[in-house]
Amino acid sequence: MSEEFVLKTQDLTKHYGGVHALEGANFELRQGEHIAIMGDNGAGKSTFVRQITGVEQRTRGKVWLYGEEVHFAGPLDAREAGIETVFQTLALADDLDVPDNLFLGREKTFANWLGPFRLLDYRGMRQATIDGLNRTAVKIPNIRNTIRNMSGGQRQCVAIARTATFHSKLTIMDEPTAALGVQETAQVENIIRTLKEQGEPLILISHNMRQVMDLVDRIVVFRRGRIVANLKRDETDGQDVVAYITGAKTQPEFEIEGVT
Repeated sequence: MSEEFVLKTQDLTKHYGGVHALEGANFELRQGEHIAIMGDNGAGKSTFVRQITGVEQRTRGKVWLYGEEVHFAGPLDAREAGIETVFQTLALADDLDVPDNLFLGREKTFANWLGPFRLLDYRGMRQATIDGLNRTAVKIPNIRNTIRNMSGGQRQCVAIARTATFHSKLTIMDEPTAALGVQETAQVENIIRTLKEQGEPLILISHNMRQVMDLVDRIVVFRRGRIVANLKRDETDGQDVVAYITGAKTQPEFEIEGVT
């Protein structure tokens, strides 16, 4: 398995009893590449991400990360392997500040001088937080503010900043601007562009066609639990993508029963 592939899946499949939510997904992401995953609700996009990140256990199939086959027991395993995911729910603790959220579950501590007891390295966590925010050009006026007192855009940016703070090997964003206003959306999109400039690979799940056409290199379309199209962004347009999403078109190599 070539290490030029950041992520590769083969026959990735998930069944919930008789429901085939994901079937035979073959997917490749190269270093520095940004890929959008598109499709209607229930098309299999989020199911695909849950299998990659260990949120759920696949029915069958294989996953490789940087050439090494992986099978994560849970999302913490995926995170430790370098996959940072920004889910729609953000998974932030409202009553904690920015550093505490970024380091939740992986706190910095001093050397173990007190037997089983450890002292938290607050200064180290604050500095690492500032470095992570700078790396993604995220602007948070006061990192000691609790998440509860931040705007939706600032919350989203904090969730994204976790990817830079821990030098992730792969960033996955699930509808990162769905609930944001125009200004906040622009800020998140600028972060995505910064990640691109830094050569960071990214998977973006989005229904926003303008956003997808502006930000990514390739578009992978899911329909009825299967991948039905793999399109280079500069060789397609929004109307073409919609045709694949609705089933009006299917690439020959992805022709499946029930999709015409």
